[in-house]
Amino acid sequence: MPSATLSYTEIPLEEKERLFAEVKADPRFHDYLYGCYECGICVAACPSARFYDFSPRKIAQTLAREDVETFYVQLNEDVWNCSQCFSCTRCPRKNNPGGLITIMREVAVKNGLRSTQEALAGYTRVIYKIMTTGTQVSPDMLQEDAFPDWGPQVREVSRNLDTWRKALPPDTMHTTATSWAVDERTTRELFAIWKMTGALDMIASLDEGLHAIIEELMEDELEEMGLAFD
Repeated sequence: MPSATLSYTEIPLEEKERLFAEVKADPRFHDYLYGCYECGICVAACPSARFYDFSPRKIAQTLAREDVETFYVQLNEDVWNCSQCFSCTRCPRKNNPGGLITIMREVAVKNGLRSTQEALAGYTRVIYKIMTTGTQVSPDMLQEDAFPDWGPQVREVSRNLDTWRKALPPDTMHTTATSWAVDERTTRELFAIWKMTGALDMIASLDEGLHAIIEELMEDELEEMGLAFD
């Protein structure tokens, strides 16, 4: 992790303090942080710590000490190395570093941090699929340019995708655009939830084009339900 004293020096201290206060004001914050023994159990259990310069213990310590400089570095970098598996919840003090990172990520997204836009750029297809079909990763997303880290076999799979899908027994598995069928009413209910909870607004801070497409689709569907939002 870069030294907090050397990174992001162009960002005013007041802005870092504002973002920290936003994290601390979250109603979940005090249920997730009780104090750190520095025992390292969370690090030993963390799969991300095995592959990245990442430590859930450092997240908990930084927040407990209210070290806004280090916090800002973690907000821009470290939080995106977390796999959100919550293995860290085996903490003997009942800290929840994964939960704290969830809060930090939400604050980073809501504030449209540039590092957040870069970190999530590859996930816009996944977001689009979830919000338009109700499923996360569909077969037609298995393309080399979408998931290059899945290896050269992705090319062969995508080339024969229709054949592979038709070989699966369930009728809903014969399509390539979705992984499974989602009831139309369920989709509309999800649209209403995303709209009313502000989830759609969070997308706008990351990708305005994607937000416009999904919002237009949602408005048409919600009108069918007799719901309208200003």
